[in-house]
Amino acid sequence: MQPTDVDPREFIATVDHAVRRADAERMLAIMGDVTGDEPVMWGPSIIGFGSYHYVYASGLEGDAPAAGFSPRKAHLVVYLVGGIEERYPEQLAQLGPHKVGKACLYLKKLDDVDEDVLRYLIKDSYDFIKTEYPD
Repeated sequence: MQPTDVDPREFIATVDHAVRRADAERMLAIMGDVTGDEPVMWGPSIIGFGSYHYVYASGLEGDAPAAGFSPRKAHLVVYLVGGIEERYPEQLAQLGPHKVGKACLYLKKLDDVDEDVLRYLIKDSYDFIKTEYPD
């Protein structure tokens, strides 16, 4: 995955689903506020904030956004540090309706979740990644 020159705001304007588009615009502000970074498109559909370089034990390496999201058709996907359920059980219990993957938080509508909890998750995950993978 690589950063692109596409303007994230232009990408968001192309999102068909009105609620998802509005949530993406709101998430742009939330993540910018929490991370202090400018948004950058990574690939065709991920909006990232900050970046880090990883190297796995296998030798595989690459770059990724330190925090990010994508307004997918079914969910607003928030990309966080891996192991979300183990790392944030109390916060997830307070968040509101969601689903989780290994490093993904799936939300139907931002209005349905506790924004303070969401901001905490983004900030803590971002800080952890930036500490583990310093520039």
